[in-house]
Amino acid sequence: MTTLSHDGNLLRAPAAEDRIMLDPDFGTRFMLFVDTEEEFDWNAPFRRTGHGVTALQGMERGQAYFAAAGVKPVYVTDYPVVDSDAAAAMMGRWLTDGAADIGAHLHPWVNPPHVEEVTAANSYVGFLPEAVERAKLEALCQRIAERFGARPVTYRAGRYGVGPNSARLLEEAGFRLDSSVRSRFDYSAQYGPDFQGLPQYPYWAGPGRSLVELPLSTAFAGLLRGGGERLYRTVQRMGPVAGALARTGMLSRIPLTPEGIGAQEAIAAIDALLREGAPVLNFSFHSPTLEPGHTPYVRDEADRTAFYGWWDAVLDHLDKRNVRPATLDAFLKAVQPRGQACQAA
Repeated sequence: MTTLSHDGNLLRAPAAEDRIMLDPDFGTRFMLFVDTEEEFDWNAPFRRTGHGVTALQGMERGQAYFAAAGVKPVYVTDYPVVDSDAAAAMMGRWLTDGAADIGAHLHPWVNPPHVEEVTAANSYVGFLPEAVERAKLEALCQRIAERFGARPVTYRAGRYGVGPNSARLLEEAGFRLDSSVRSRFDYSAQYGPDFQGLPQYPYWAGPGRSLVELPLSTAFAGLLRGGGERLYRTVQRMGPVAGALARTGMLSRIPLTPEGIGAQEAIAAIDALLREGAPVLNFSFHSPTLEPGHTPYVRDEADRTAFYGWWDAVLDHLDKRNVRPATLDAFLKAVQPRGQACQAA
């Protein structure tokens, strides 16, 4: 893949000099980003209406669980959630208590200004015209500032939908960290970005070198994991062979999420990433998963019990491997960013 020449294209691999080396005292840590969004039918076409923000009790329970475990989540939050009085009040309490951080999460189909046609292709904000992406990002930043007293400094695009202008626009808006790059995944067949070949370590992403990219964590596991991404891509083109290798434990791709990934798979991924030398393990899930019935991953109370059982097992393994949780502030201090923080509106 071609190297990044400081133009801020998040779809290109960074240059070697853009790799960020963390403060040695930071050690190897993990972070949790929650894609905090409205509830909608994942199997239906995108719509500007017909969604809800009702999973608040589930979010309260989830926040209490993570707080008790010593984890400070980063709730990257989209427009319908921050626009909800009840959700904003609840999350504002967490922020005031120092128990959570609030970032930005942009679903373009429900984020003003509503100027584009609602289509699958247009669900990736980074592929919209630059002026539209900028306007939507600014509307979200302003609404978050109105609700929480400061503009966000961390971002994740909905559907991981960053594009060629995104890093520059994020820097201009005062963001310090982006976590939209889902390394080792390719969404181009769905009109989306291709993140194949991008690293698992943090790096400077914007042309001004003030925006840090912290990719979501994904590992290759199994007896053939040494072949890495190149082998995985080759196997994917072989149709049923890919599924057979995954089922037999020969080669599988495992993102760090409780959504669709078993606890033992996640533990194998953690160990694989630690062998690779990944300095930060980046976990994620969607906020509606915290309330049964909103996502395919937690359909009923039994699934929710399993969700927390997953976290019990994973957090226990992280503790055994001496991988401690990191806050957003601690991470940003460890990378010693050279840009300016986002100013309050």
